[in-house]
Amino acid sequence: MKKVVLASVLAIASAGMFCTMPALALPGAFAAQGSSGSTPGQITIKSPAEYNAYQNAMSQSSPAAKAAAIEQFLKQYPNSVVKKDMLEQLVAAYRAAGNTAGTLSAAKRLLVVEPHNIRVYAFVAFVSKTQAGSDAAKLKEAASYAQKGLAALKPTDPQYAAMKPLFLDVVGASQEADKNYAGAIQTYLEEMHTYADPNTDTQKGIGLYDTYNLANAYIQENPKDIVSAIWYFTRAAQFLTGSFQQTAQKAAEYWYQTYHNSMDGYSAIQTMTKTNLFPPSTYTVEKYVPPTPAQLAHQAVTNTPDLSKLSLHDQEYILKNGSSDDAAKVWAVLNGKVAEVPGVVISATADSVQMAVSPEAQKANTADFTVNMKEPLKKVPTAGDKVTYIATFSSFTQNPLMIIMSDGLVKPPARPHRVVHHARR
Repeated sequence: MKKVVLASVLAIASAGMFCTMPALALPGAFAAQGSSGSTPGQITIKSPAEYNAYQNAMSQSSPAAKAAAIEQFLKQYPNSVVKKDMLEQLVAAYRAAGNTAGTLSAAKRLLVVEPHNIRVYAFVAFVSKTQAGSDAAKLKEAASYAQKGLAALKPTDPQYAAMKPLFLDVVGASQEADKNYAGAIQTYLEEMHTYADPNTDTQKGIGLYDTYNLANAYIQENPKDIVSAIWYFTRAAQFLTGSFQQTAQKAAEYWYQTYHNSMDGYSAIQTMTKTNLFPPSTYTVEKYVPPTPAQLAHQAVTNTPDLSKLSLHDQEYILKNGSSDDAAKVWAVLNGKVAEVPGVVISATADSVQMAVSPEAQKANTADFTVNMKEPLKKVPTAGDKVTYIATFSSFTQNPLMIIMSDGLVKPPARPHRVVHHARR
C-alpha cells in the first residue's frame, strides 16, 4: 500500500492547507479473503461488503462525494484495518473540496490512530490557531496540539527547522492571549533562534509577524521592557507591508518618543534593525528623566536676565521650589515692592487675610499669601470671596510656602467710564 503523506509545513504555513495527496491503493483483490496471511505491503479486507464499501469510496471522482463516502465507510466500519489510510484519504478529500472544518476534524481523528504524526500536528495546530482568532480558550486548544507536536519532533526530522517555529508560533500566541507575556517572550525568542538564518528567515512569514508579536509582548509585560519593544517594533516595520507596516512603525515611534522624549537618534536604530534581528551590544536608548522642580526653577533664574519681568506665578514657583540661592535672587526683586495681588479668600479677620493666589493653591484650597492690613477692614470677606489687595512684600517661608505682605489696602473699585454727550448745534 502506498503511504499517504501530508503537506510540508512550508506549504501549511503559507496556505494553511494540505498538499494534494496520492490516491490510496490496495494491491490485489479482496480475493485474499480467507487466506492465512497476506503479501508484504498488502492489506487484506476479509469482508466482501467492507471491501465493496471501500472500493465505492475510492472510486468517487468528486472530492465532496468521496469525503461523504469515506465518512459513511468509517461510520459503518469503525475498526477497519484501513481506518488510518481512510482517514488520510478523508483529510485529502476534504482539503480538495475546500472544506477547512472537515479537513481539521478529519486530521484530529487521524491523530487518534496516528499520535506521532508531526505533520498532522502542525496542520491542526496552525489551522486551529487561525480559526481561534483572539479566543484564549481556542488558542489554548491549538497550543495543546503544538505542544504534542514539539514533543514528537526530533532534531533529525527533515522538516525540523520548518516545523519547530510553526509550533512555537502557536504556543506563543496562546501565551499572549492568556496574558502570560513572560512566557510568550521566551517562546518567541526560542522561535527566532530556531531559524537557520534568523536575520533572513524572519524577514517574511511567521518569523516576521512573531517579531512584531515579540515586541508587543515586551510592551504588555509588567514592568514593560520598552527598550526591547522599540527594537523589535522597528525591526518588524522594516519588512512588513501595508497597514501592518504602519502599525509597527507607529508603535515604534510612539514608544521611542515616550521613553526618550524626542526622536533624536531613532534613524540609527532603523538602520541597525535592517541587518540585525537581535539587538547588538551597542544598542541602547537613553531614558528621558524630567527635570525636578528645583532644576526648572534654576533654569528660569539663569535664563531670565531681569527677574522682575517674570510673572508673579513664576516668581512664586521659584520661591517655593528653588534652591536657597535662587529663591534669594527672586526675593531680592520682590522684597519691599508694592503690588496688586488677586486671590481667593481662605480665611480672614479684620486685620489679616489668608488667600490662595496661585492656580495650584486655589485648586488645593490652601493659602499661599497672607496680607496684613494697614487698617482693620470695615467689611471682613468670607471664604471663597475673590479679592484684590494692594500690599508690600514683607517676608516669606519656603516650606510650606507662605508669602507675607504688609500695609494691605483694598483695591478701590474701578471708576466708571464717564460718557460726555455734546449738544448739537
